[in-house]
Amino acid sequence: MSELEKPKIGTYKHHLLVCTGPRCTPNDESDALFDRLGDVLKAAGLTTGEARVKRTRTGCFAACQGGPVMCIQPDGVWYYNVTPANLQRIVTEHLLGGAAVEELVFHRGPSVAD
Repeated sequence: MSELEKPKIGTYKHHLLVCTGPRCTPNDESDALFDRLGDVLKAAGLTTGEARVKRTRTGCFAACQGGPVMCIQPDGVWYYNVTPANLQRIVTEHLLGGAAVEELVFHRGPSVAD
């Protein structure tokens, strides 16, 4: 019996989870947001090095209102209404500046600092 090879993932500072479940946005805005996120992160210099941000498309978060919905780990910050303009604010203010965009936060879970 052969052994499974252990997976490898590059180092990253933040992990963005974007809900692409079918109920929180009516017209596939979440998929478009996820696709746009790659370009926004690249433009902000967040796709390589120590500040690298990993992004993952997820199924339903069971927070089926106010989407698109995104969670930033390890900060434990959950955002709603992540429009293209709000996405840019989240990248600039939270990921680059270190301060959550409070008016878009709908939940805080455990973080590394807890």
